[in-house]
Amino acid sequence: PIQEHMALADQAAQLLPALFRAMAADDWDSAKQVHKDIVSAESAADKMKRSVRKHLPNNLFLPVPRSDLLTLVGIQDHVANTAKDIAGLVIGRSIRFPEKLQDAAVELAEASAATSGQALSAIQELDELLAVGFTGQEEVRRVEDMLKTLDKLERASDKMAIKMRAALFKLEKDLPPVEVMFLYQIISLVCTVADDAEAAGDRLQILMAK
Repeated sequence: PIQEHMALADQAAQLLPALFRAMAADDWDSAKQVHKDIVSAESAADKMKRSVRKHLPNNLFLPVPRSDLLTLVGIQDHVANTAKDIAGLVIGRSIRFPEKLQDAAVELAEASAATSGQALSAIQELDELLAVGFTGQEEVRRVEDMLKTLDKLERASDKMAIKMRAALFKLEKDLPPVEVMFLYQIISLVCTVADDAEAAGDRLQILMAK
């Protein structure tokens, strides 16, 4: 169920590039449909989160504390929640990036989605890690390699965001101030999806270190 929860959270994140492409094309019918799909994925993740919390018994024998696994689920949930926040902001304000930033915005969304996807790949090894009590050297090494890639992807998304903010700064004087504020917020939220995905990986690494 923990792995299924991350899959649902990632599903929401993977829809962000499609949302940004629809935004760039000024195709609000498609954007609204993507928004609905993200909300649906986030809702399903939320239900799964509650189910995990309810059905992961205190007396279940595990090589790691139950509370640590529940913390992992909470972090994973942030991925879906933030994707939903981004979609809500885009649709709620029918906001678009300036033409000069459209491609960069899509690339940033793709980078964030890739980071989430890599976190999912690592989390999908959780059952194997549990089976070997987090001590199987080969399994642990494989997951550690995945987490190194996850860190690289997150750093790449940060670098993209820095460039986008710098480019947006140069265009500020020609844009409505309120719109500029929300564009910066969207950039930050897209980065947050990648940050949350990396945080899930960090929590998995902590579990392996115990």
